[in-house]
Amino acid sequence: MHPFRPEYTGRHSRGVGAPGNIDRVPTLLKRDEPVSRLRAPPAHRWGELIFRGLASGGSLFVLLLIGAIALFLLLRAGPALQRAGWHFFTERQWFPDDPKARFGIAALAFGTVLSSLLALLMAVPVALGTALFLTELAPGRIGRAIGSLVDLLAAVPSVVYGLWGVFVLVPKLIPVERWLNDHAGFVPLLHNRFGTYGRSVFAASVVLAVMVLPIVAAISREVFSQVPQANREAAVALGATRWETIRLAVLPYGRSGIVGAIMLGLGRALGETIAVALVLAASFSVNLHVLEPGGNTIAANIATKFGEAGSGGRDALIASGLVLFAITLVVNVVARSVVYRTALAAEGGP
Repeated sequence: MHPFRPEYTGRHSRGVGAPGNIDRVPTLLKRDEPVSRLRAPPAHRWGELIFRGLASGGSLFVLLLIGAIALFLLLRAGPALQRAGWHFFTERQWFPDDPKARFGIAALAFGTVLSSLLALLMAVPVALGTALFLTELAPGRIGRAIGSLVDLLAAVPSVVYGLWGVFVLVPKLIPVERWLNDHAGFVPLLHNRFGTYGRSVFAASVVLAVMVLPIVAAISREVFSQVPQANREAAVALGATRWETIRLAVLPYGRSGIVGAIMLGLGRALGETIAVALVLAASFSVNLHVLEPGGNTIAANIATKFGEAGSGGRDALIASGLVLFAITLVVNVVARSVVYRTALAAEGGP
């Protein structure tokens, strides 16, 4: 007879499960025993407390680290900001160590934003096309092999990209820049006024696009691979073509992830240093003509000027780093907001 299974042998049976012997059924708790006995053993509670403490401590450490970086930048940038005043945000020249110091980030911030946006404009379509091909069109083995090769681009050091850009890419781009000027020169952005080509913002943007591409492609590929197969099957069952299936079932589901991937790529482009410093012919001017040699970015200027700067110059460079820190922080906050709103829209929220 099973100890927990009621068995009756007759009308007046007094078996374990009979109504008259209900008090004989084994129970987990005695009548007057407290419920606290059901709690986890002490060892489990200690493990949970340790895990919670480590997780909370890790998140708190990240916040403290960001705060410490911001505090350091503010303290070291203070003297330079006091010397330059509001002209720090409008001045284009960079002579912080002169007796009559003149320095500002107008040209640097302009070059940073312009080169990063151009890089995204070139990288995002290629990255999304690559991710869609690997997840929707390519056979399994081929998709995994090509995906691994694309991911390897993210492991190449920045200095290697910079050297490749200077010695290989810039000479190869001169005919392309000349062709763009001849056929699309009516657009101010693609007009070259002097007929000289070489180490331009356009060339730096191409290098940045190659560096950003694996980040956007990898994240987008992971997002597209998470699309439920039922979405695709439903679209096909309604008679959708391959492109219509991608447009109606895949892209809407991964919209928030795509936005996040683009914003991460933008953050990488904004902070890139060595590759841009090697490719650009540094100049401090606000120039919309990206095919002309010259231009500069905040990160590249810090890398090239820090070694030769005096005390005032170092403070000015740290002040420009504070501006770059603020730009990156704003980009991340905006990215989080856009991703959140996009996810709500995809779910039909308010």
